[in-house]
Amino acid sequence: MRRLLRTLAASAFACLLLPLSAAPSSATTTSVQANPIDLTSGFYTDPSSGPAAWAAANPGDGRAVAIRDNIASRPMARWFGAWSGDIGAAVGSYVGAADAADKLPVLIAYNIPGRDACGGHSGGGAGTPAAYQSWISAFASAIGSRPALVVIEPDSLGDFSCLSQAQIAERNGMLRGALAQFRDRAPNTWTYLDAGNPAWIGAATMAQHLDGAGAREAHGFSLNISNYFTTGENTAYGNAISSALSSSYGYTKPYVVDTSRNGNGSNGEWCNPGGRRIGAVSQSGGGGGAEMLLWLKTPGESDGNCGVGGGSAAGQFLPEVAYKMIFGY
Repeated sequence: MRRLLRTLAASAFACLLLPLSAAPSSATTTSVQANPIDLTSGFYTDPSSGPAAWAAANPGDGRAVAIRDNIASRPMARWFGAWSGDIGAAVGSYVGAADAADKLPVLIAYNIPGRDACGGHSGGGAGTPAAYQSWISAFASAIGSRPALVVIEPDSLGDFSCLSQAQIAERNGMLRGALAQFRDRAPNTWTYLDAGNPAWIGAATMAQHLDGAGAREAHGFSLNISNYFTTGENTAYGNAISSALSSSYGYTKPYVVDTSRNGNGSNGEWCNPGGRRIGAVSQSGGGGGAEMLLWLKTPGESDGNCGVGGGSAAGQFLPEVAYKMIFGY
């Protein structure tokens, strides 16, 4: 927030220097969103993440040092859903801690009705569109003017093949509504709609899905969340989506790539495959066209009762999986 105050002060001073004739009329004035990266001094590292909590509670475990140094100490996103309780309090506390440290938090909203319609392991979400609207409004309001990055509803556009046309229309309405809430209530937040991964849906079709969900209103889109495809595969896909948005709808959008588990690429499986590895740490840029590389999924968190996470629940932290992911076996 310190940088935000400096930015606002500088803008106000610049306005004072304008001649009265140069002031734009209210009818033509448009708001310019601040850059949350410029307002902060790096990405926020959550001291209460699953890996951090496990390492702190198990200092004598032979895996604890490696997990602490290679995963828990890295900036990564925090996911918010029904398990978060009072969403306004949960988001406000998290963003407030990041703001006090002058760091940029990355948050994921994951509570849309009919969530994970195709995969099934993370099903649930708000009971009705009205309940979701209330939840996402409180989410955005809790961020307020503080800088943040928010990914809105992973898998929500990739799941269209498992929804009826009526359900798709309803979902698009909820996503457009969510984007409007962040626009109106969180002016220094960059929002990203999720666009799946390179092996899921063709770029032209995903561009169509993004546009229907209101991507013009979003800052950008996200790729590879909770998946394993290489950064190169994702940038090729992201560039193709952006090209399709340009040719079919007349605009482009930047994109971010989840690199938390893509160090060894994909073996074709998505649900707790073995032999995967952590990837490049969170950073602006990253080459190939991505705006940012981010750890959006927490390494070591289960995808569900499957693969090397058999017997676990989605989102459960598995230290043995995390430890092996550090070394790629």
